[in-house]
Amino acid sequence: MKDRKLLNIELGRISPEEYRRREASGIVLVLDNVRSAHNTGSAFRTADAFGIDRIYLGGITPVPPSPELRKVALGAEESVPFEHCADVSSLIRRLKAEGYTAVAVEQTVNSVKLDSFKPESGARYALVFGNEVEGVQQEVVDECDFSLEIPQKGTKHSLNVSVSVGVVLWEISKGL
Repeated sequence: MKDRKLLNIELGRISPEEYRRREASGIVLVLDNVRSAHNTGSAFRTADAFGIDRIYLGGITPVPPSPELRKVALGAEESVPFEHCADVSSLIRRLKAEGYTAVAVEQTVNSVKLDSFKPESGARYALVFGNEVEGVQQEVVDECDFSLEIPQKGTKHSLNVSVSVGVVLWEISKGL
């Protein structure tokens, strides 16, 4: 028997309004000075796919409306709530005061390998992803509770930030 691709209308996806009314996942994304509207749009689309509660767009990160962002997000910027914040360090302090565990996705001296991280049931996480060249600002890493590192086996020292968002959300969603 041959397999048939599903049509979009057969996927049973929820509307943007239903997305905003669904039960909270307890996970928010923080984009720390991500330069590319395409990477930001990809983060919106991935956040929508994994049911993320909100995206915080820090510093120079592009903010909707943006044609380049929308081209990649495919409308996910209409379902996933977002907020711009100029100072990411202050945002991290605020999120921690609201009960989030702040997690820098970064290679640090004491980073926890993603494949050994076990999210706590009922915990709230703010996952911080950094700039395409500089990564998460050191002052932001300093504000975070710990760092998560994606294990890699090749010669390159990092992944594209939009790929990192997908890898981390996939791995964390398996543990929730």
